[in-house]
Amino acid sequence: MNVPVELNETDDEGGADEARANDQSIIPLSDPDVTLADVAAVEAVLHSSRLSNGPVVEAFEASFAEYLGRKYAIATTSGTMGLLLSLKAYEIGPGHEVIASPHSFRETQHAIALSGARPVFCDIDYWSGTIAAGKVEALITDKTRAIVACNTNGHPAPWSELQAIAKKHRLILLEDSTEAIGSKYKGALVGTFGDSAVFDFSQPGALVCGEGGMVVTDDIDIAVALRRFRAHKPAERSSVVVSSAAPYQASMSDITAALGLSQLGRLEEILEKRKLIEHYYFKHIKSFEGIKDPFIGPDATEVHWFLYVVHLGTRFSKSSRDAIVEDLFVEKVEAAAYSQPLHAQRQYFDFGYRRGNLLVTEKVADRAVALPFHVHLEEEQIAFIVQTMKEASINVGAGAAIY
Repeated sequence: MNVPVELNETDDEGGADEARANDQSIIPLSDPDVTLADVAAVEAVLHSSRLSNGPVVEAFEASFAEYLGRKYAIATTSGTMGLLLSLKAYEIGPGHEVIASPHSFRETQHAIALSGARPVFCDIDYWSGTIAAGKVEALITDKTRAIVACNTNGHPAPWSELQAIAKKHRLILLEDSTEAIGSKYKGALVGTFGDSAVFDFSQPGALVCGEGGMVVTDDIDIAVALRRFRAHKPAERSSVVVSSAAPYQASMSDITAALGLSQLGRLEEILEKRKLIEHYYFKHIKSFEGIKDPFIGPDATEVHWFLYVVHLGTRFSKSSRDAIVEDLFVEKVEAAAYSQPLHAQRQYFDFGYRRGNLLVTEKVADRAVALPFHVHLEEEQIAFIVQTMKEASINVGAGAAIY
């Protein structure tokens, strides 16, 4: 039986997406863990004389850098903007190529095209969903300037191999950790492997402060450039040096930073609660032979999932996956396709990409379903979600192979 949250009356004048967002009977895909302490932190800023970028942002940056053990942290408006500013800081733009993964829920890699550089998409590892290190070198040309690797859905990329490739070819290695805060590779936190690393604080991540991002680096010149491209302080407007670079006006506000700083202070608590939800899913999914639960590689010493992503058997098609997502919604469960591969999106056709170019990415993306994953779920709801998905999968393709 369905186990909905409390139903509130909603306005039915909007479109389908608005109706879904407003329907409080739906088990949502994400639901931030916001406490009274978080609300108090934001309220304190609202009662202060400074709402825009100010001392609270600086405190958030300092605390985030300390959390990762990196020298500098630069707050910005989103993970995508953080990556764009990073590319600008490394002087990567028109005429250059950047190797990246086409597989992600958040499409941070759009920043590559926005920078004017050419995105060169590399296929992924079938099991982890991260960029396949063994396929990277074949894509390197004399125009390649950087590799952007994602810790996809919380699973760390193969950083040892990627670091070796970047060093061999003298490339910048940028780490997209927008989906993976708290995960560890060979015992070290993600965000510590790239020359710079990017985080994002919008839903459905563990640390959520509405919208926002952070770039971390150990290079003071890059940190200075990131701040210069982000925004100019009022006192810097007359500086000939600073004003030589047009800023993107991409600052984080003190309001946003207050929420982020409060959540960072109890990040371990949030991650631990999310681990319990993961346990409930595994408990109920392990007997379901039609789907594969998330894979954890041997070098991933700790994985904190962005969403709970399961993979349908090989006999299922993309349309089958979409039908299952729709069936879940009919039963008041918000689910989603985890990835719409970038290389198959219209904006990348001009770069020569078409469906069929990256077969592993397409195979995985066509059958990956992101299920609700947040601390407010109860075990009965998870049991209902899994049972509903079982029934929906039988309707569209009974007896499918697991892999």
